[in-house]
Amino acid sequence: MSEARRIVESGYDSVAERYLEWSARIADDPRSRFLGELTGRLDDGARVLDLGCGAGVPSTAALAGRHDVLGVDLSAAQLALARRNVPGARFERGDMTALSFPDGSFAAVTAFYSVLHVPREEHGGLFARIAAWLRPGGWFLAALGCSEANGVEAGWLGAPMFFSSHSPAENRRLLEAAGFTLEVDEIVTMREPEGPATFHWVLGRR
Repeated sequence: MSEARRIVESGYDSVAERYLEWSARIADDPRSRFLGELTGRLDDGARVLDLGCGAGVPSTAALAGRHDVLGVDLSAAQLALARRNVPGARFERGDMTALSFPDGSFAAVTAFYSVLHVPREEHGGLFARIAAWLRPGGWFLAALGCSEANGVEAGWLGAPMFFSSHSPAENRRLLEAAGFTLEVDEIVTMREPEGPATFHWVLGRR
C-alpha cells in the first residue's frame, strides 16, 4: 500500500466518528440534489457501487432504499459505522484503484468526495476502470476536487489526510477519454464548518 493510502486509511480510522458529526453540520451539501439526478435515471433494484462509502450516511443509505448497493472503503472504522447505519447494503474493505469486477457489473457507480483522496496521476486509469465496470449506458456520479491540491494536510479534523485533484478542465478531459459523456457538469461551493469548499460535480454516461 502506498504512503498516500496509508495516510487516508489511518486518518479516517482515527476521525470516523468526528467526520460523521462534522459532515452533518454542512447544511448546504448538494449531494441529495445530485443523487436525485442519478436515481431518477435508474430502475428499482439496479446494482450500484459506492466508492469511498464512509459511514454510509447519507448517500449509501439513500441509494440502498431502492437499489442493490455495494459500498467500498479503505477504513475499517468507517465500514463498521456503515454496516450499523445501512443494514440494507453490502460493504467491503478495499482500495478503489485495486478493485476488480467483471465488465458491465453495475448500472451506476458513485464517488462522493472520495476520488480526491487518490493520487491524481491515477485518476485517468480509475475512470477507465469505472467505465468498464458499468454496463453500456451506465452512470458515474462523482464529486471531484477542482484545484491543484496534491499532498498531505497535517491537521484535517485532527489527523493527517492526503488530498489530490485536478482542475475541472482536466477532470473533463480524463472522463471523456475514459468514455463518459457528461450530462451534469457543475462547480458547486458549499459551506463547511471551517469555511467555503468547492467541488466539481459530474454525472457521466458510459
